[in-house]
Amino acid sequence: MSATTAVKRLSVPDISARKGATPVVCLTAYTAPMAGLLDPHCDVLLVGDSLGMVLYGLPSTLGVTVEMMVAHGAAVVRGSNHAAVVVDLPFGSYQESPEQAFRVAARILAETGAAAVKLEGGEEMAATIDFLVRRGIPVMGHVGLTPQAVNVLGGYRARGRSDAEQAKILGDARAVAEAGAFSLVIEGVVEPLARQVTELVPVVTIGIGASAACDGQVLVSDDMLGLFADFTPKFVKRYADLATQVGAAAQAYAEDVRARRFPGPEHTFAEKRPKA
Repeated sequence: MSATTAVKRLSVPDISARKGATPVVCLTAYTAPMAGLLDPHCDVLLVGDSLGMVLYGLPSTLGVTVEMMVAHGAAVVRGSNHAAVVVDLPFGSYQESPEQAFRVAARILAETGAAAVKLEGGEEMAATIDFLVRRGIPVMGHVGLTPQAVNVLGGYRARGRSDAEQAKILGDARAVAEAGAFSLVIEGVVEPLARQVTELVPVVTIGIGASAACDGQVLVSDDMLGLFADFTPKFVKRYADLATQVGAAAQAYAEDVRARRFPGPEHTFAEKRPKA
């Protein structure tokens, strides 16, 4: 048995059991090579629709397609063997009806091999979550700042500063948990409210711009690695500055090429003549 096949991948019940226990470590992954690097250190790899902005240069997540999510989800599953892989349902692929959501979610799980799907929304999506879970599709919820609803929310500002917003987020979290979601992303929510939500719901909460009291944390890997030199969200801690390193490496390569220092003799193939 190879080392790869000997590893037991974490399951949805494994993640659910972490409520109030060791925090769940989650990072985004969009490609097989990055998944392979992150996998040994993560409990969950999230194939987020953030790939539209990170990889495709889109202005928001709204232009992401099901085909994109299937392609990148399958790549992440192939590149990993330990973390549970969760794939986002993209905008417009599930909001119309529970039946639409089931068709798309079933396709994503079948064609990627992922463990679960993630969808955004609170009380308005509870019936859809219930519909999916009852038909064997594990669902990770997402409340607070929901990027797919950025046009309705009026931007990417923190949520929960008013009494009305707090009441809505608490109601959304409760509805998503009661509908059967196994975990819940809390994004861009003021810290006391994120802590309160975590205490309120019986499912694992995963914070991003929320609270250290959440049952786990998620970041966009490219933000965490410092691959964007121009902007860092307030809630991101950079653990590396790869943008600077990549730029410096590209500059050194360009200088060597222009000066004909690369390729050197050690990088080229010598002619080999057959022996007489």
